[in-house]
Amino acid sequence: MSHDAHTGPIKTPSQLLWTSFFSFVAPVFVIIGLVYYVTSAYKTSPGSENSDLAVATRIQKVGSVELQTGEKKLRTGAEAYTAQCAACHAGGLVGAPKFSDAGAWGPRLKAGFDSLVKSAMNGKGAMGPQKGGLLSDLEIARAVAHMANAGGGKFQEPEAPAK
Repeated sequence: MSHDAHTGPIKTPSQLLWTSFFSFVAPVFVIIGLVYYVTSAYKTSPGSENSDLAVATRIQKVGSVELQTGEKKLRTGAEAYTAQCAACHAGGLVGAPKFSDAGAWGPRLKAGFDSLVKSAMNGKGAMGPQKGGLLSDLEIARAVAHMANAGGGKFQEPEAPAK
């Protein structure tokens, strides 16, 4: 049995040093170089981030606030229904009583107008609360009267309070 059979390919300390370098240190530098190469494609050239167009893009307004003064014209029941309620009640979506369906509105009409308005304001079933949204409380009550009357009710559409 020969003595060379149990030795490895590294015979000198110099070979060990070069093997260690190319096995561990060189790959680290290669990875750093690849990361720099890949990320450098997304960098802008020096000075371009302060161009007039770049500055204008960064400081453009993203929204606005509009304050209204004076009296807002109140919607009628039909207008309020079209604006807010028709999305679900026109087709009877997710259990909503379909507009002008007397069979669906009949049991609800027995509860009375105030109960219907309360359900609309606070939400019921899949319908979320309508209070505090786009429509005023009076407009919601008008929409309820409009829908209920189309389903067989005989409710008076609420009037605006006298000034």
